[in-house]
Amino acid sequence: MPVRLVVVRHGQTAWSRTGRHTGTTDLPLEEEGRVQAQALGSRLAGHRFAEVLVSPLRRARQTCALAGFGEAATVVDDLAEWDYGEYEGLTTDEIRSRRPGWTIWRDGVPGGETLADVAARADRVVARVRALGERPDGPGGTVDVLAFAHAHILRVLTARWLGESSTFGARLVLGPAAPSVLGAERETPALLRWNDTGTGPVL
Repeated sequence: MPVRLVVVRHGQTAWSRTGRHTGTTDLPLEEEGRVQAQALGSRLAGHRFAEVLVSPLRRARQTCALAGFGEAATVVDDLAEWDYGEYEGLTTDEIRSRRPGWTIWRDGVPGGETLADVAARADRVVARVRALGERPDGPGGTVDVLAFAHAHILRVLTARWLGESSTFGARLVLGPAAPSVLGAERETPALLRWNDTGTGPVL
């Protein structure tokens, strides 16, 4: 049975607005982020999802709740954001003042997770979602799953869904509360919609 995964980065926080790496720091949404989440809810209203998954971090859980899916959601620890270690709270410019030319995709973070660590978590989520298409009691037609999480973990997850190296995530820009849809073209994993900042229905 075909499976589609709608992935949503959380709405805006004070640190996402200023470009600070926000991994384990449990920040709430700003007012703009709350507005973004509610607008997303309007775009998803009335659609039936086989499962709703959410990161344990507050900014993702708030986005999920304000979009109208809080009561249906299951917290999945594997959807937490990359642990940035010593670079938590720093901007890219601040990091590059110490390490010129730094990029997380190549150079990683001291004291935090490796890209392989994040990819392993992403692979577990991909396997979990794809398994829903194999359930004998699943709904007819396409099985749709909704996941609320964070920019880096979702970029890695998308790369893995597509069968690409985790570093392919570097090419995927993802804005706050902008939904994306992962699925397939026949048997080939495909990106059906990405970073959709529009106002119409997502599915």
